[in-house]
Amino acid sequence: MNGQRHEQPISVKIPADVDQPDRILYGLTGRQLAVLAATATAVLWTWLTLHALVPFPVLAAVLVPVVACGFVAAVARRDGMGLDRYAATALTYLRTPKMLVTSSEPIQPPPSWCRMRGWLPAPLRLPVRAVRQDGAMELAEGGVAVIVRAGTVAFSLRTPDEQASLVAVFGRWLNSLESPVQILVQARPVDLSGLAQHIAGHATRLRDRRLEEAAGEHAGFLAELGTAHELLVRQILIVIGDGTGPPTGAVAPWSRGRRQRVGRDAGAAVALRRAQEAVQSLAALGVTAEVLDALACTTVLAESLSPGEQHPVDNTDPGGLITGKRQS
Repeated sequence: MNGQRHEQPISVKIPADVDQPDRILYGLTGRQLAVLAATATAVLWTWLTLHALVPFPVLAAVLVPVVACGFVAAVARRDGMGLDRYAATALTYLRTPKMLVTSSEPIQPPPSWCRMRGWLPAPLRLPVRAVRQDGAMELAEGGVAVIVRAGTVAFSLRTPDEQASLVAVFGRWLNSLESPVQILVQARPVDLSGLAQHIAGHATRLRDRRLEEAAGEHAGFLAELGTAHELLVRQILIVIGDGTGPPTGAVAPWSRGRRQRVGRDAGAAVALRRAQEAVQSLAALGVTAEVLDALACTTVLAESLSPGEQHPVDNTDPGGLITGKRQS
């Protein structure tokens, strides 16, 4: 009305499940049709084999529950997962050892005279084999990956035109990806005591008394806020790989180590280049991002494996000499 243009906010439809399988027949997926076909085959074979030997009521009492179980397993879902996959996942979880220890060799059973309750622990197999000095992670299954830590952008505070521009730039970055990328959003606790002490320490240097009082009150507010509430900060991690997997093909034993080393170096160069390209693309969105080095990458991995726990401090450089004293 006052010469201002009323802009409608943009609306973008994103499927709830981008990996949703295709519907083949009557709204059913290939997996559901396979379960129903297997159930129908089992029921038909049982009927043709036993209908002349077993009375119909007895045969029906046996086959009806089988048909019902097959139909429920094919159609019903729990937590967004089909019951057949849910049962397979539950069975895998029950058979998986619950206690894992860091060991490069299989765990040896105790002597026969020692009674042990429960199951033996299993070796812990981490997905990352090593972290290079440049921050590239050598994966246990082959390939190299790099972690990019990104910030956030106040999307709701932008105008519709700016929101459309941000969505377009982000879409172009997604379309430019040549290999799968994992985007992980973490919520981490934040401690404001250091910021409160920093403000309180610099408040006495202010020339204006009212500014000093305002800074002291703000420092007290931050300290009280951190004590009364559990504050969280959002961290966004982007894991970018080199797009290669474990080496294939027959390799001579004497050249296997050299080929693996050359492949890891080439994969690290590709992953780091893609990470730098991601940082530049996110900078166009107004998002600050950085490629994590070896120390930051190790810290992120340790916090992801055991969040909220204290981690041992490594006081020795990777190339430093470790010495010890022998007490007599």
